[in-house]
Amino acid sequence: MDIEILASLKQEVDFCSLRFVERQSEKITLRKNTLQPLQTVVDSGVMITVLHQGGLGYAATCALHPTALQEAFLQAKQWALLSRQNRWGDWNAKRTYMPQPTGEYRSNVQQPWQNMPLKDKIHLLQQACHALHSDERIVDWEAGLWHSTIHELLWTSHESQAQQTFVYTTPHLQAVAHHKGVTQERSLASYRGHCFQGGLEILEHCNFINAANSIAQDVLQLVCAPNCPSGTMDLVLDPDQMMLQVHESIGHPLELDRILGDERNYAGGSFVNLDMFGQYQYGSEQLNITYDPMHKQEIATFAYDSEGCRAQKEWIIRNGILQHPLGGTLSTARCNRSKPIATTRASSWNRPPIDRMSNLNMEPGSSRFDEIIASVKKGVYMKTNKSWSIDQMRNKFQFGCEWGQMIENGKLTHVVRNPCYRGSSSTFWRSLKQVGDASTWQILGSPYCGKGEPNQCIHVGHATPVARFAHVDVFGGV
Repeated sequence: MDIEILASLKQEVDFCSLRFVERQSEKITLRKNTLQPLQTVVDSGVMITVLHQGGLGYAATCALHPTALQEAFLQAKQWALLSRQNRWGDWNAKRTYMPQPTGEYRSNVQQPWQNMPLKDKIHLLQQACHALHSDERIVDWEAGLWHSTIHELLWTSHESQAQQTFVYTTPHLQAVAHHKGVTQERSLASYRGHCFQGGLEILEHCNFINAANSIAQDVLQLVCAPNCPSGTMDLVLDPDQMMLQVHESIGHPLELDRILGDERNYAGGSFVNLDMFGQYQYGSEQLNITYDPMHKQEIATFAYDSEGCRAQKEWIIRNGILQHPLGGTLSTARCNRSKPIATTRASSWNRPPIDRMSNLNMEPGSSRFDEIIASVKKGVYMKTNKSWSIDQMRNKFQFGCEWGQMIENGKLTHVVRNPCYRGSSSTFWRSLKQVGDASTWQILGSPYCGKGEPNQCIHVGHATPVARFAHVDVFGGV
C-alpha cells in the first residue's frame, strides 16, 4: 500500500488520515457432534478521513493502489466540503485538534492458534460435545472456537503513525434440554461472553471441558426446576449477567454521540443529558465504573482508538456520581468538552469511527460472596443473560437469565428456571447495596455489540463483580 500518495495530497486539506485494516478469522463449530462448514474470512481495506474548511468527510476503498487511494481522498474531501453547513450546529471541524498517534500495540499471545492443527481443534470440540450430551434429555448441544487476527495501521497528515495487532480467541458451549414439555438452555456465558485477547491459552482460562460438564449438569437441573416466583425482593447478579446490565444501562446511555442525538434511527437515544455530568447521582455510593482500554487480556484493549487518541483509564462514575461521557475527539469537540476519551472505534475499514464503550468495568467492592448471600432474607441469584429489552432512551429495561437460585434467610436454596427482573436505569443503580470483592470480579465481554447505521458490530469488554440490589421487581418468564 502506497501511503506516499496521501502524503503528497495532504497540503490540499486541513487534516487527513488513513486507517488500514486487515482481518483474518476462522470459526469451527460442532453441533450435535456434527462438524459444521468451516468459516474463514479474509478482508482488508482503507478508510480515508478528511477535515477541511470546517467540514468532515469519509471515503473507503478495498483497492490499495495509488489511483484508488487518490480517488478515495478526493471523495472524502468532497464530502467534507458538502458537510460544512450540516447538522453539527456551531461545531467547526477546522477548530478541532486531531491526535498524533505514534507507537505500536500487540495482543499478548502465549499459545498461538496456528500451533494446534485443525484436527486437534476438532477433536477438542468433539470432547466438549461428548461432555455436553450427557443425558438423553439434552436435545441440542454445540461447541465452537472463533479466532481472529486484526492488523491496523493509522497514518495522519501530522506525519504520525501507529500500528496495532489484535488477536482474539472466543470459545463457545451451549446445551438445550427438554423434559415433560419444558425446554431450557445453558451456555458458557451468554452470546460468547468468554471472549478475550490472546491465543489458545484462553481454553485453560475458562477450563473448557470441565465447563462443558457443568453446563450439562446445570441444564438438567433447570429443566426439572420450578418457575421463578414473582415479587419485590433482593437481586444478586453474577458477573456474567452484571456485564450486560453495565453494558445496556450504563455503557450505551453514556455514549456521547448518542447523547448528542446521533442514534435516533438505530438503538435509540439516551435519558442522560450533558448537564448531568459532575453532579448526577447515577447510583448508590457503592457504584464505581471505569473505562479501561489498557486492561491486560480484556477483549477491547488497545493503545489508540480509531481516531488516534491515546488509551488511558478514566473514571466514568465515581461513588455513584456521573463523571464523564464516553466521547472521543470529534464528539467531544462538538459539545465543547475539553477532555476526549479514547473510545471512538470502527468495526472495519469500511465504517467511520463512532463513540463506543470499550472496556467498561465495574470496580470491585469489599464484600465476599458468602457475605452478600448471608445479607439476603428473601431474594434470587441470577446468572447468564438470555433475553433483554430496553426502551429507546436506554432507561426502562427487562432482563431474563438462564439460571436462578433462591436465597432464603441468608442461604442459597433451590434452583428456579426463567428468572427475570425489570427496572429503570435512572433508579436501579441507586438500589445497589453490596459489591463483591476482587475474588468475585470476572473479566468477560461481548463480540456482538451493535450500534450505528449502517450497523457496526464490535468487541466490548466488561469486568464486573457480583452485586446485590434491593427491592427489585422479579418475575418468572415463560
